[in-house]
Amino acid sequence: MSPYNENIPDPKELEKEIGNFLNQKFGGNVKIVSPFSMPEREKNEDKSVRAEKASFNLDFNMKPEELVAYLDQFIIRQERAKAVLATKICTHFNRIRHLEQEGRKASGIVGGIKNNVLMIGPTGVGKTYMVKLIADKIGVPFVKGDATKFTEAGYVGGNVDDLIRDLVREADDNIERAEYGIVYIDEVDKIASASNVMGADISRTGVQRALLKPMEETDVELKVPHDPVSMLKEMERYQKTGALEKQVVNTGNILFIMSGAFNGLSEIVEKRSRKKSIGFSAELHDPNETDAVLKELRTEDLVEYGFESEFVGRLPVRTTLESLSEDDLFEILKNPNNPVILSKKLDFSAYGISIRFSDEILREIARRAFLENTGARGLVSAVEDVLLSFETRLPSLGIKEFPATIEAAQQPDETLASMADPSMKEAWKKRFERLEAEETAYLSSYIESHWTQLTIGHLLPLTPWRAGFAATLCIGKGIATGIAIETLHSHYEEVKKLEVNFFSKFGMHVLFDEDAVDFLMDQILTADATGEEIFTKIAGDFELGLALIREKTGKTHFFITREALLAPERFLDDLIKEELIGKDDAIRLPDNTKT
Repeated sequence: MSPYNENIPDPKELEKEIGNFLNQKFGGNVKIVSPFSMPEREKNEDKSVRAEKASFNLDFNMKPEELVAYLDQFIIRQERAKAVLATKICTHFNRIRHLEQEGRKASGIVGGIKNNVLMIGPTGVGKTYMVKLIADKIGVPFVKGDATKFTEAGYVGGNVDDLIRDLVREADDNIERAEYGIVYIDEVDKIASASNVMGADISRTGVQRALLKPMEETDVELKVPHDPVSMLKEMERYQKTGALEKQVVNTGNILFIMSGAFNGLSEIVEKRSRKKSIGFSAELHDPNETDAVLKELRTEDLVEYGFESEFVGRLPVRTTLESLSEDDLFEILKNPNNPVILSKKLDFSAYGISIRFSDEILREIARRAFLENTGARGLVSAVEDVLLSFETRLPSLGIKEFPATIEAAQQPDETLASMADPSMKEAWKKRFERLEAEETAYLSSYIESHWTQLTIGHLLPLTPWRAGFAATLCIGKGIATGIAIETLHSHYEEVKKLEVNFFSKFGMHVLFDEDAVDFLMDQILTADATGEEIFTKIAGDFELGLALIREKTGKTHFFITREALLAPERFLDDLIKEELIGKDDAIRLPDNTKT
């Protein structure tokens, strides 16, 4: 039997452990009854520690600039943080892929250092949001935990190893996939040791020590006595396989990202870095310099703040995020991808109400949020404060269009009364149409100026129609620009397949110019035409005429314009004259090529 099996309890012991746990938890009111059947043991009980791992191959080839471009769609400012985070995450996963292609184990490199990241910045500047966006984009398992909820192993409280077990659950119990995941721990500044605490501080220094091995490389066992779910899974697995084995997750390739506000850290950095002087030449501290001061952060500052040097050493990548101004908050609201406005549009659309925002009301919301001094988090409460009365009343009034102007924020009761007045219906309708036109124009301009970032990884050329239609999709469906571009790209690929299908069926290359592609995409998106219906129409309009030209000239490549799609008979007539001019064997189109 494998040495790993020596310390694993037999099924009866597993049942006893779970029973003890339930007795402690519920005081004997809940008992486990398990008619445990003993399966026939397999001949080969000495299985590998990772025998049950489903196969998983890391398929990652994203470049840092691609990830930065993705973040730019959602995150205002924080250029340095976006670049640092995107670069180190891309390097981490590309390095793993590169080494595995060479048959080497990334976590087995002597002296290898993981790009674990420490993010420092005030509340509400986008730390958590940025990490969530990255995890969603790259598609690896991701878990988030708060440092304040963990204690040192062996004490009452959450165990840091539980984050790794959660990672396996996020990976649908695929251990190998979980070993490429990301663990994000927020409020890590709260586990800095307090200077006035005597003795062991299990909720602070103890947690730092407990994190040391997972942050570097260790094996975390999935089955633990304090987790009845893992115990039940062990029993179930034994019943199925008849084998007892130790399932572990290796953390060598798991990336750790930590963040916190670190209140008071700037004073420590400033005390070290600023040269003190006396008399009339003394420099006075400006509170607005905090962001600049933190850029001079060193390891010794974090140690003085209350972190052990071993813990800080396992966070080699550090970046600071800047505080947000009132103008920044306005830009966040204006960003067509911001979840605050998109979510509020969804709230109103649940009642069949379309809402459009003026710049004036967005600036008022930004002003109120800035006064709360909670960064972007204040935007949610500010929006609710301004619009709650309208969300309450408008569904009962039967109003389907809501132009959110500055009057709604400054005089909500009067605005509601005016919107309910039948004599003002036309005036409010015109306001709504004006705001919708302004939003469409702004979105079209935004999409055009950000086309490279929005289409990165897609071969989707920019045309005015595409920018305008993407804006229409965003407004009409209340979706982010990236989703609108993905929708366009899928239909673009559908049109390009028509070219391939035409060659496969008739042996002739037809190439649509970009205007023709836009025309066909419009047929799919607005006329609800299917790709099969469009292909049948194109084949009926062009196949015989083009085949006749091929027969007479040997030409097999034909360039199709939008005008050709609208008037195929004229296009073929002109093409025949151009290709066969001066030849004795002038030909006529067959009647069935006419539209």
